[in-house]
Amino acid sequence: MAISASMVKELREKTGAGMMDCKKALSETDGDMEKAIDFLREKGIAKAAKKADRVAAEGLSHIVQEGNRAVLVEINSETDFVSKNEGFINMVDTVAKHILNNSPADVEEALAQDFDGEQDTLQDFINSQIATIGEKISLRRFAAVELAENEHVGSYIHMGGRIGVLTVLEGADEQTAKDVAMHVAAINPKYVSRDAVSKEETDREREVLKQQAMNEGKPENIVEKMVEGRLGKFFEEICLNEQAFVKDGDQKVGVYVESKGGSVKTFYRYEVGEGMEKREDNFAEEVMSQVKK
Repeated sequence: MAISASMVKELREKTGAGMMDCKKALSETDGDMEKAIDFLREKGIAKAAKKADRVAAEGLSHIVQEGNRAVLVEINSETDFVSKNEGFINMVDTVAKHILNNSPADVEEALAQDFDGEQDTLQDFINSQIATIGEKISLRRFAAVELAENEHVGSYIHMGGRIGVLTVLEGADEQTAKDVAMHVAAINPKYVSRDAVSKEETDREREVLKQQAMNEGKPENIVEKMVEGRLGKFFEEICLNEQAFVKDGDQKVGVYVESKGGSVKTFYRYEVGEGMEKREDNFAEEVMSQVKK
């Protein structure tokens, strides 16, 4: 029977297998959807769909750079063990290079792009890796930069990919940009400067500090001065330019970069799994469950 595009789409959604694999499965089974699913399962191609509801909060951050462009990605796996697997590491590099070369606007667009000149998509490629590696794998996020004239990118990977940082400096040089990237990895600022902090966040912090001072019984006439002083400390904690530089605690980052003839334009910092709910496993029970099979 003729295999329609809608049948292929339905089988892809049910199994997570690639388009060509689905078309072949339907052809081999005369369009019988259930038999086609079994066909893919027997080939090990439908493993991806069975893992879709698992938590993937481990993985790697990774950076690739070519010329004036660079990309930072975070790709998640279920276990730290798999994130050290050579096949997984190579897959992360392949996905990062795809993003660098194809410039998608977001994760959704990246996953839907044709992969490596084939009819299958980047999502199909990731699904094939899930089937091979045996864990849920997901492209969580990426940040891409393209440098203008007189801009420099700094990249830093910490703890074998646990934390990845890209910084972009206007002026200065690449080494300074890398030094700032190492600082961002260590201190984890939220913003480049206080100008980037929203009025709402600043006002909220000012109100909290005011209530703290009043609760301490401070005279009303000095509360405002206290609040402004403490607000300065708040900015020092969250703003990169105002933090004490990790390589020279006597200088603030902004002053250090300025001394090198530059300024910080932006930064991206990915810590694998941050903000995600992680699965709590009993390793002994997991091993025993495998032994009993």
